[in-house]
Amino acid sequence: MDVFRPRKAHPAELAQFHSEDYVEFLSKVTPDSAAKYANQLRQYNFNDDCPVFDNMFKFCQLYAGASIEGAVKLNHGLCDIAINWSGGLHHAKKGEASGFCYVNDLVLAILELLKYHARVLYIDIDVHHGDGVEEAFYLTDRVMTVSFHKYGDYFFPGTGDLTDTGELNGKYYSLNVPLKDGTNDETFHALFKPIMRRVMEVFQPGAIVMQCGADSLAHDRLGCFNMSLRGHGEAIRFMKEFGVPLLITGGGGYTKHNVARCWTYETAILTDTQVPEQLPRSDYHEYFAPDFSLNVSAHKVMDDNNTKADIERIRREVLEYLRHLQHAPGVQMQEVPPDFRVPRYNYDEEPLEERVGKYAREHLIIRDDDAFGEGGLGLGTGPAGGYHDTYE
Repeated sequence: MDVFRPRKAHPAELAQFHSEDYVEFLSKVTPDSAAKYANQLRQYNFNDDCPVFDNMFKFCQLYAGASIEGAVKLNHGLCDIAINWSGGLHHAKKGEASGFCYVNDLVLAILELLKYHARVLYIDIDVHHGDGVEEAFYLTDRVMTVSFHKYGDYFFPGTGDLTDTGELNGKYYSLNVPLKDGTNDETFHALFKPIMRRVMEVFQPGAIVMQCGADSLAHDRLGCFNMSLRGHGEAIRFMKEFGVPLLITGGGGYTKHNVARCWTYETAILTDTQVPEQLPRSDYHEYFAPDFSLNVSAHKVMDDNNTKADIERIRREVLEYLRHLQHAPGVQMQEVPPDFRVPRYNYDEEPLEERVGKYAREHLIIRDDDAFGEGGLGLGTGPAGGYHDTYE
């Protein structure tokens, strides 16, 4: 694995999905000027969940630029797997923010992948429904969205019922797996593995985008599942084995030290790297007390509210939806649109050796003092001569 510095996405790139007036608003509003935009704040759904903060637009440009650039590299065969843990903001809509998601980098990355792939699969294992991505592709058969999430009891965002399966050309290309409080590893994979195995057989995607929100782990401050780190990572391991170009992003996660554990462990899975259970000393070592371990265990005493009858019913109905799809849909041949590069790279930036310290060079980490971690973008050889990218 190598680490690359992401570029900021150009406003014109963000407008490939988002409305131009919304992108313009994002680029102008600041905490100091927010009072002048009271009407627009209401129009674009800015509230306690979606506040205006310093460098907000730069933050959006960076995480979106990383996902777009990961998709571009996958399109050109420059890597097998691209990782952007800062991405995965799946609630953002075409013309409004939602759930601390301002720009939907996942939709933008999928649009980039569709330039080269007839079919793209989107998978979401965040505890919240991937509503923004589903809504964007609800009417098309070129993108299949599959979301595994908590549903019911007024849980945010309140969408993602089992019966929501797409419309028009997209009928049965949106799949939702609604789960209840206490979902554990066994329950999750009793549904995830048979459903995703069948999706891969029927849909035959050319590329996969997978949102790996860590709020589906046990002990999350907002989540209500009871999945262990091993169970969460197993979903990534399972999809990796299909050997399809894969863009991995982050997402939710509200117990910080477990988010760090989760995405560290899953980076190790994606790069076939063995990492020790005991965490090495670092400036943040005290966050991981008392055991200073990589592992996140499930609650020992927490009821799984999904009954065996629930699990069997959901599995049966989702597999029945997939039976309606006779074959993988094709797409008419046409000229491939150009990649977005505005600009691609800045070769005049200071040398790598002057930008990073010894630890960063040894561990392929690019540090930055910027408030939002304007980290780097990288390529590295994988186990079969392929490449892995990560954007941090």
